[in-house]
Amino acid sequence: MLKNDQVIATYWLETAFSLEKACEIIVSEQSTGTFLPLPNETDSLKQKHRAQILSIQELESSPFPSLPGAKVPSGSKGEFRRGIVKIAFPYANIGPSIPNLLATVAGNLYELEELSGLRLLDLELPLSFQDRYEGPQFGISGTREITGVHGRPIIGTIIKPNIGLATEQLRLIVRELALSGIDFIKDDEVHGNPPYAPIAERIKVVMEEIERAADRTGKKTMYAFNITDDIDPMMRHLENVVKAGGNCVMVSINSIGFAGLVHLRKNAPVCIHGHRNQWGMMSRYPYLGMSFAAYQKLCRLAGVDHLHVNGLNNKFYEDNASVVDSVRACMTSMFDPSDTVLPVLSSKQWAGAAPETYRTLGTVDLMNIAGGGIHGHPDGPGAGFRSLVQGWEAALEGIPLHLHADKHPELKQALAAFS
Repeated sequence: MLKNDQVIATYWLETAFSLEKACEIIVSEQSTGTFLPLPNETDSLKQKHRAQILSIQELESSPFPSLPGAKVPSGSKGEFRRGIVKIAFPYANIGPSIPNLLATVAGNLYELEELSGLRLLDLELPLSFQDRYEGPQFGISGTREITGVHGRPIIGTIIKPNIGLATEQLRLIVRELALSGIDFIKDDEVHGNPPYAPIAERIKVVMEEIERAADRTGKKTMYAFNITDDIDPMMRHLENVVKAGGNCVMVSINSIGFAGLVHLRKNAPVCIHGHRNQWGMMSRYPYLGMSFAAYQKLCRLAGVDHLHVNGLNNKFYEDNASVVDSVRACMTSMFDPSDTVLPVLSSKQWAGAAPETYRTLGTVDLMNIAGGGIHGHPDGPGAGFRSLVQGWEAALEGIPLHLHADKHPELKQALAAFS
């Protein structure tokens, strides 16, 4: 059971020193110590504020360091030891603060010359973090309530081309998609507030089309406007979305930072769609950075309702096992079930991917968004949306895609075009 007076960080580390020595260096660097003893580092101070090594699990060793600049002790045979370690940091050193938490559990650790590799794998946080941070406002159940989608994934798309469309071109695309009954549309992460198509203008035309379609169909599409910006303009963008009747905003989490996300959550009466672009900088090299297990907890605490996790068989470096773990992490409660978030599958998504996705993930509590898989449909994006719905119908009913396609022309065309 996690003590309320501790933050526990789990690391993978590599060192030419003993694992015990490396852990002691981490403990000293990130709590009470420095490179030599000081008079004020008293026993009573260390008892209250010094981090503690909880466990060390030794793994295989490597003949080569994973990172440059690694220090090797004299007499070393060039063996670099690897292990999984847990270190407890006193909550009294940090308080309920994500920025100060990161300064403690990451901070200067990645620069230490005694470490030739380091990755933050997980975080266990005391209940005081739940008290301090609001977490998801809508999450899975709230997003389903707003979109009116139950029993299948929430299906959506990204505006394509992702950048360069004039505002009136955007209007026509949104019109077709909204009239088709699509659940969700979002701006691309590179489309924020460009001079040729300012977000204030886009909000106006998009919401005109969404409201007009809702009057005809009875369904109001959720649209995630990319309001990523410096804090003051970001909050003005939010205000414009809310005034226009919008129900979702999107931010690039790593661009605005966790403190920016927390500020947005405190002021946003709408869903927050969290995009993790730049994530590869933190994660692609396996012997450096942070795992998604740790990252997504911070995103959820800060207040996202939806969080990107990549997609199966995606166009990026990430393998399917990692995507599966990411989906499960988003749906595993930290403190109580209300803090789970909706995993967002994207990248190379289309109707034909639904059966494998369902078999592999075993859940419909997903947002499944497709760019080319919807916009590239031979009969247009509206048909592309319907084909994705039909693909999920086949998956959920256990019907082979080709048989279901015999009665559903949009799916049949998608299979012919994309297979």
